[in-house]
Amino acid sequence: MFIADLHIHSKYSRATSINADLDGYSKWAGIKGITVLGTGDFTHPKWLKELKGRMLPLENGLYEYEGTKFILTAEVSNVFEANGKIRKVHTVVLAPSFEIAEQFNDEIKKYGDLESDGRPTLTMSLAELAGIASKLDDVYLIPAHAWTPWFGIFGSKTGFDSVEEAFEGKTERIIALETGLSSDPAMNWMVSRIDRYTLVSNSDCHSPQKLGREGNLFDCEMSYTGIINAIKTRKGFVKTYEFYPEEGKYYYDGHRNCNVVMHPEEAIKHKNICPVCRRTLTIGVLHRVYDLADRKYGFKPENAVPFQHIVPLETVISKAIKKPETSRSVQEAYERIIQYFGNEFNVYEAKEDAIKLAAPPEIADAIIKVNRGEVKWRPGYDGVFGELILNGEEKKEEERKKQRSLMDF
Repeated sequence: MFIADLHIHSKYSRATSINADLDGYSKWAGIKGITVLGTGDFTHPKWLKELKGRMLPLENGLYEYEGTKFILTAEVSNVFEANGKIRKVHTVVLAPSFEIAEQFNDEIKKYGDLESDGRPTLTMSLAELAGIASKLDDVYLIPAHAWTPWFGIFGSKTGFDSVEEAFEGKTERIIALETGLSSDPAMNWMVSRIDRYTLVSNSDCHSPQKLGREGNLFDCEMSYTGIINAIKTRKGFVKTYEFYPEEGKYYYDGHRNCNVVMHPEEAIKHKNICPVCRRTLTIGVLHRVYDLADRKYGFKPENAVPFQHIVPLETVISKAIKKPETSRSVQEAYERIIQYFGNEFNVYEAKEDAIKLAAPPEIADAIIKVNRGEVKWRPGYDGVFGELILNGEEKKEEERKKQRSLMDF
């Protein structure tokens, strides 16, 4: 079995770390426990040249650098008009070889400047994108972070209500939907119209340290074809690792600048209007799922891929010892635990007795709570990540909620 993170970004994408390169990613893939990593950004000429010059082809659709396997992936941003509305949708693209990736780039460069950003903006419809993919051997598409407001296929700002509507029926190369950090499979299972699409989870990281905050566990042939078939058929696709959706930065509705955050039911009572500035709230992922849902929460399709909630280890340690994630105390504790277990994903699967041996009591207790699912969150909204509540903060949070419910909007 192996873990794959198929959606990342290189140093050539905007707002990314200078360490988002092959050295940085191969190092952190080992620390995290990831065997197969998406390259990200193969549409960018400089990154593609670097990938071709430094990675070793393995003759199975994968490549290798410093022990880490790579699969050619990219993300593109389509901006176009449909039904009188400007749409903005991000899509992950997978390619089986440099030759095919270059053919894909030759087609899309007619619609945007590939050198301007590792995630290029293309003035073309999703149907046109699907048409290009269908002409090339084994190129597949995955709508990225499907529910997020601004660039998700179902997003509240510019999204659609179905995959078929978005791609104008050209869905033969779409093999999955990416849940994104603000939704998990259980939420997606409320919407029957997407049952036909396998759900995958990836980090969409902009720095190596954020690798594996979501991921996919496979038990299949470690090859391009093996991974694609596992996604298509769900055979050999063991499970996904998921953020608690409350941690995602678009889970609830709200306005960041106004410090207003609302559950969808509360937002509906306010007619989706911010009580502070009187403008429309940023409608979050949970609200959009409710809009499209035709099932109750808790329904599970027969052939659904299982999932497991995780919280990044640095976040858990930070909360446990009440120090910033970037602090020396957190980093030293993180390194000791990684040294004990070998990598971060092993911590998520570890037995409780082993965790107690590997970490001080306050950190061990926090990790065990997270692994059991015994956690609470201050939900994310309008670009603000959710906050994990641990170690005596529960009573404080309940009091905060009580006070907030008494506010006269």
